[in-house]
Amino acid sequence: MNARKLGLSCTISLAVAACGSASAPDEVQAASGMPFQTTEVARFASPWALEFLPDGHILVTEKEGALILLDPQSGEKQTVSGTPRVKSEGQGALMDVRLAPDYATSNKLYFSFSEAREGARSSVALATATLDPNAPALNDVQVIFRGDDQSDKGGHYSGRIAFSPDNEHLFFTSGDRQLMTPAQDPKSTLGKVLRLNLDGTPAAGNPLAEKGFDPAVWSYGHRNLLGIAFDSDGRLWEMEMGPRHGDEINLIKPGLNYGWPNVSMGDHYDGKPIPDHAPGDGYEAPKVYWVPAISPGGMDYYNADLFPQWKNSLFITGLSGKSLDRIALDGESATKADHWDMGARIRAVRTGPDGALWLLEDGENARLLKLTPGE
Repeated sequence: MNARKLGLSCTISLAVAACGSASAPDEVQAASGMPFQTTEVARFASPWALEFLPDGHILVTEKEGALILLDPQSGEKQTVSGTPRVKSEGQGALMDVRLAPDYATSNKLYFSFSEAREGARSSVALATATLDPNAPALNDVQVIFRGDDQSDKGGHYSGRIAFSPDNEHLFFTSGDRQLMTPAQDPKSTLGKVLRLNLDGTPAAGNPLAEKGFDPAVWSYGHRNLLGIAFDSDGRLWEMEMGPRHGDEINLIKPGLNYGWPNVSMGDHYDGKPIPDHAPGDGYEAPKVYWVPAISPGGMDYYNADLFPQWKNSLFITGLSGKSLDRIALDGESATKADHWDMGARIRAVRTGPDGALWLLEDGENARLLKLTPGE
């Protein structure tokens, strides 16, 4: 293991964005104070993601498969009926949830979950449903995309959802399911960013279809993609958990290979080295990486006015890191800017309608926290 992977200094040439703007691991220290005040709003059983409804209510997904409708003013929680069965062993969960672009007229949701398949196998699934908030219930649940069911392992489902700025397409993350090599397999949807039509079918014009790839593939060579978001200029950013260290922030461009499992800024869990990204290796290197790992759980893009000093930033949550990190964006560059020790594993982050930051802790009896400017 080299000095860089021991968490010391980074020595790779900046001809590839693996250092410098990619922020060597010792460049940012934990802040001594918090520039925000934290308010506990509610508690949940192993929550995974949250989404805001136009009326101010919040949807929260939980690992075991429950979808909770929360009134953040009163703290009242209701379980939404009609959710599908979730294979929740390991990293399985009812995962992401997003309002459809036309939710105001359709009441349609998109959500992802880990679905049992034949035998011991499972896959990530993307589904739609209509929300009746008064019941509350999901109606007309339809699975519109299923990832490859090659794996009987319990991890790396990924399952994050983002809509294109024009709301014409859906970008969906499909993890490598702890199998590694499918991330480089053109025929597999594992270890990929996918670009789909809103009905779940592969979008026309995806860049690798003519090269023999599955027609849904937008980019490949990914591991466990736990965050995806567009910035205000339409750039697509992705966050993924590395192996033993090497967590990444990537700028996703169509048709590029991001290297997993052939290269990584981390190593295998058994200590076996993985080659670093290097100039001319044919792989797109991360814009930011972490050594030691923070085990990122979630990501959101921030461009609101409540914290004007943080506009055009990515916020990243740390599980093992028990942290919240801010990544400052400048065009195609990304730089570590702030790191706050939150004292607990943080699973998810979202920007609220008023610009507040909302965090979900990880685990049983996990808190939903609202972050607002400090006094």
